[in-house]
Amino acid sequence: MRILNVHAHFDDFELTAGGTFEMWRRALGTELSARVLVCTDGAAGHHSRTREETAWIRLVEQKESAKIGSYDFQLLKLSDGSSFSEGGLLTRPVLASLWKAIRAFEPDYLFCPPLPTDPLMGVHTDHLTIAEAVRRVAYLINVPHAFSDIYPTDETQSVPLKTPVILNVYDGYMFGDNHFDLAVDVEDAFPVIAQCAYCHRSQFQEWIPWIGRHEIKAPTTFDEWSLALRQRMARQRQDMGIGGDRALEFFTVTAWGAIPTLETLEQDFPSLCRSHSQLGALGRKLSRWGVL
Repeated sequence: MRILNVHAHFDDFELTAGGTFEMWRRALGTELSARVLVCTDGAAGHHSRTREETAWIRLVEQKESAKIGSYDFQLLKLSDGSSFSEGGLLTRPVLASLWKAIRAFEPDYLFCPPLPTDPLMGVHTDHLTIAEAVRRVAYLINVPHAFSDIYPTDETQSVPLKTPVILNVYDGYMFGDNHFDLAVDVEDAFPVIAQCAYCHRSQFQEWIPWIGRHEIKAPTTFDEWSLALRQRMARQRQDMGIGGDRALEFFTVTAWGAIPTLETLEQDFPSLCRSHSQLGALGRKLSRWGVL
């Protein structure tokens, strides 16, 4: 099993799919290959540090998280070896680099941000950019010559590659426009989620309180951060109309990539919460997509 998270920023993964990746790791052990692909360099995410210092700190924090979470981390690199900056545009080199990174890993499942369905809802420009990039690249994953002008290859020796099932994660910046098909119970993984996310202290102790886009009081200790994370996940459950106090993560199946069967999803996803997942509606949707 190969699973890939594609997101804009350092720390986005931990707060959207970190628990699911951990539950998958516990279920499959060495039979799982998990990778996190961060697509921006993090340089703009601070108010008092220089861009160079911020980019270095964010990279170190993500590597620390990867050690705790036992996943492979990569920073998206363009064909010239440079990284992609926040607030960037959907250029062809960016799409080509994402295409190459996905093809190189060949995941079974790919997780990425969602696209809004309501034009009145707020968005984070970088999340939106990466969501749109994944959607645009999805069909091209098994098109070997799509970007061979940027990444040269022997165009007479092509081999087919697997197109992944592509799922959208929950995005707190959407402010009410989130949807979900699958709810995964990650309560047992909460300590690992908290530890991985706490690695990003420059974000939660410095940047997010300053930018003021979340109801988070700057945590000064791990215990304070764990409480803030519990509150954050409770707000997500409330947004999805689900009660209780267990930690859940939410995913929406798209038609951007391969179309799975409901049976495959139920078999593959660890700790799937069937009582909260919308399996009936999802099954009908997948059946409809599968015959188109």
